Amino acid sequence: MSFGAVAEAEDHLSHRAGWLRAAVLGANDGIVSTSSLVLGVAGSGASSSAVVTAGVAGLVGGALSMAAGEYVSVSSQRDTENADVRLEQHELATDPEGELQELVAIYEDRGLSPALAVEVAEALTARDALAAHVRDELGLEDERRARPLQAAWSSAASFSVGAALPLLAAAAGGGARAAAVVVVTLLALAALGTAGARLGGAPVRPATVRVLSWGVAAMAVTYGIGAVVGTAV
Repeated sequence: MSFGAVAEAEDHLSHRAGWLRAAVLGANDGIVSTSSLVLGVAGSGASSSAVVTAGVAGLVGGALSMAAGEYVSVSSQRDTENADVRLEQHELATDPEGELQELVAIYEDRGLSPALAVEVAEALTARDALAAHVRDELGLEDERRARPLQAAWSSAASFSVGAALPLLAAAAGGGARAAAVVVVTLLALAALGTAGARLGGAPVRPATVRVLSWGVAAMAVTYGIGAVVGTAV
């Protein structure tokens, strides 16, 4: 390979972290919470219409709750990031030399010689001082910044898709709705664990087992509680 050849850009996976976390969380919550809700109501001996109605309510309420929760929490994170950026702007305006020395110290800690650290810090400061501090001092890379709207719609959409699977199984399962919901839920969770691991570059088996284990536990506990409450009431 010649030195003049253009190196291919490496396809790192960290840029997916924001929307992938929200999407996987939303889908997992949609599958597990809706299947658990449906099984809990079915375990109480409720009618088919009551089971499906509860599932629909769970889908709509859960999707809206996920969107609101993600938007509020990620907005708080974004506000904190913006506050740090404003602080850097103030410090650059009031103490530019001290801020330059901070960059020099950062680059020395990363292994550059003192002379090279000064050269790099001065070059990056001349180009865009704020960008250099945001990236290297605060650790806020643009592609990893908090995005509230992205997190909100990713969570709501993935929750709805996930919740629709056990809900459809409950509606079409007839007298075997509980078994249908369990089977569809386990298949959906296995697929979600596999897809999430591959998209994130993580080992598939541990991720899949982790998702399945929590899903089974949630369904079993909720069904049991529904059966107890249905008998008592």
